[in-house]
Amino acid sequence: MEATLELMQTGAVISIQDMGAAGLTCSAVEMGDKGKLGIKLNLEDVPQREEIMTAYEMMLSESQERMLMVLKPELEAAARAVFDKWDLDFAIVGETISEDRLLILHNGEVKADLVLSKLASTAPEYDRPRVATPAAEPLTDADVPTIDPIDGLKALLTSPNYAGKQWVYEQYDTTVMGDTARRPGVGSGIIRVHGTDKRLAFTSDVTPRYVKANPVEGGKQAVAEAYRNLTAVGAKPLATTDNLNFGNPEKPEIMGQFVGAIQGIGEAVAALDMPIVSGNVSLYNETDGQGILPTPTIGAVGLIAAGEEAITGEAREGHIALLIGETLGHLGQSALLAEVFNREDGDAPAVDLAAEKRNGEFIRANRDLIKACTDLSDGGLALAAFELAEEAGVGVHIDAGDTPTLFGEDQARYLVACNFDQAEGLMLAAGQAGVSLTTVGKFTGDTVKIGGSEAPLAELQQIYRTGFAAAIA
Repeated sequence: MEATLELMQTGAVISIQDMGAAGLTCSAVEMGDKGKLGIKLNLEDVPQREEIMTAYEMMLSESQERMLMVLKPELEAAARAVFDKWDLDFAIVGETISEDRLLILHNGEVKADLVLSKLASTAPEYDRPRVATPAAEPLTDADVPTIDPIDGLKALLTSPNYAGKQWVYEQYDTTVMGDTARRPGVGSGIIRVHGTDKRLAFTSDVTPRYVKANPVEGGKQAVAEAYRNLTAVGAKPLATTDNLNFGNPEKPEIMGQFVGAIQGIGEAVAALDMPIVSGNVSLYNETDGQGILPTPTIGAVGLIAAGEEAITGEAREGHIALLIGETLGHLGQSALLAEVFNREDGDAPAVDLAAEKRNGEFIRANRDLIKACTDLSDGGLALAAFELAEEAGVGVHIDAGDTPTLFGEDQARYLVACNFDQAEGLMLAAGQAGVSLTTVGKFTGDTVKIGGSEAPLAELQQIYRTGFAAAIA
């Protein structure tokens, strides 16, 4: 990576592409097609780790940490010098040609000679039979049993899906090169851009049960949650990458999930100005004929520009808890239903992309008034409030006691901690911006009190920090 970045500064690079799936084949074909050119490759010049590799093996090898570049011929020596400096392999393995051909030679023998564009822009496209996912039956409050708020929270904290992941990330060095600006486990990760005052925030999100129930809304929600996670640390969302994991697309219902999720993702990245710049697809994921849950994971990156403050503070004693966004108490496909009642009922929550953008812009515009912030997603208000309290080591008291308000998973929402004067400023700004803002409690003491139910913060912290390791032991 360092060598590639240095090479870019020389002006030698005309085009560049990383070598991932299908290795040299995919990289060469895509690069040639984008430039409306052909590609001629001499495989004997390709650096090889094994002797006597065949053309087939070289063209399809997916060895990592490789880049394919088209260089200005007159700057070949400058490019070679950069890679020699970093003690890396560098080889001229071919050239661009004017004809629309992919010509592959190995020791002077033609191994392939075909029309390049037929492998890319004019390749045949599948339009498999598909069946749209049926609309889910609506879920009413009466369909969900009432549960003690602390009991519901404990059930979520013991689940490996929502318990702290310290067992994983504490096994690795998360501060390589000293540019880590926010430690793991508290939302989006943040790193400093070396040698600048900029910082980048990263996140990845998807809720497969939403996508299964409603592929279009589930696809939207994956993007929207990534948008919120970046916004919650003060980063402006810039771009996304998708990792589309599905079952067998030859089954019409699976193909319907795939198409619906892509539709939802497309609508969301357009509305939230987060273009997809890369991605991959993994299909035919099933065991004994049973497909995995549709899992279109969205990775996203955001920018905290020079001069901007990140939102990385912690809740403190006496801070007001403010909820940004409208709460309707949507419990369909919620974490509470799945983890406590082992049910997959109802529809996925609707995603209002206009509200997502409006509320996100409000958070970023008023960052100076916000001490701590998290988005609301799985587990709703109850889990979000606990996570802010757990991170800061201070108790939290939430006024509401009803299940839909506490565990509903309505979208486009954030929980904010700030002092009284800042809360007044946010209320005024929210009224001017047309953003829903309500006071839902305060951070105080050493207990988590939700409605009329209460437990020591230390007890819940212990459950949260040990639940994952206990589940996989």
